[in-house]
Amino acid sequence: MSADGFTPSPPPGARADWTIDQSWETYSRAEHDVWITLYDRQTAMLQGRACDAFLQGLDALDLHRSGIPDFGRINEELQRLTGWSVVAVPGLVPDDVFFDHLANRRFPAGQFIRKPDELDYLQEPDIFHDVFGHVPMLTDPTFADYMQAYGRGGQRALDLGRLANLARLYWYTVEFGLMRTDAGLRIYGAGIVSSRAESLFALDDPSPNRIGFDLERVMRTPYRIDDFQQAYVVIDSIQTLQEVTLQDFAPIYQRLEGADDIGIAEILPGDTVFTRGTQAYARAGGRLASTPG
Repeated sequence: MSADGFTPSPPPGARADWTIDQSWETYSRAEHDVWITLYDRQTAMLQGRACDAFLQGLDALDLHRSGIPDFGRINEELQRLTGWSVVAVPGLVPDDVFFDHLANRRFPAGQFIRKPDELDYLQEPDIFHDVFGHVPMLTDPTFADYMQAYGRGGQRALDLGRLANLARLYWYTVEFGLMRTDAGLRIYGAGIVSSRAESLFALDDPSPNRIGFDLERVMRTPYRIDDFQQAYVVIDSIQTLQEVTLQDFAPIYQRLEGADDIGIAEILPGDTVFTRGTQAYARAGGRLASTPG
């Protein structure tokens, strides 16, 4: 939404809900090859790094085939599994439009794919980030319900003027979340699984903090949009995440009105600490190397 509270009109060619046709038949061979390159590179490294739900979702949707997935094809299986579908949009959409899609079990995905010289970093999320990164997790019934609840929560957050707090929840879970498993920490956040460099950094690098999930703490913590994260938040399970967030956030928002933000790299006395990071990467100045979320 714009600063004055009005939603901008859809761009030319887009419907009232900002959706467009994917026009799968118009992708070039070069564009399909970019998808295949990214897909092969990521799947080769995500074994033993991504959580089971993500890897199972990749298998269920068969996102490789001969290149960029046709939304019509993958939606048949996604609808069967969890009642979700993927809809094409021309790029980033207004907040209220985004939340309405999620609340109705539709995931808006960019239609375009990055250029061959942009494999490692892209400012605006493309179809690889949106579909490879996000959609496999939507095959998990519990995560699918969480995403729908988030969409409904977003609609209310807009009314209450607390969107900044709710956006942090999305960032530290859906985009850059880690999960504790018996085999160790695993990735489920789309911004990590769709980025080769951040897939390595998030689990292996000594620089970032890795702390346990606490809802109010997450809502008080800003995040990096331009580089690797200085902190990653670890959930115990998708089920636990859903249970913690299925509550009325209004009392939380009221408490947060007088609360200061927590520093991105700060560790609080009550935090569950999996890794106390050195923050060496951030102190050295970082670099633009991660796929955005």
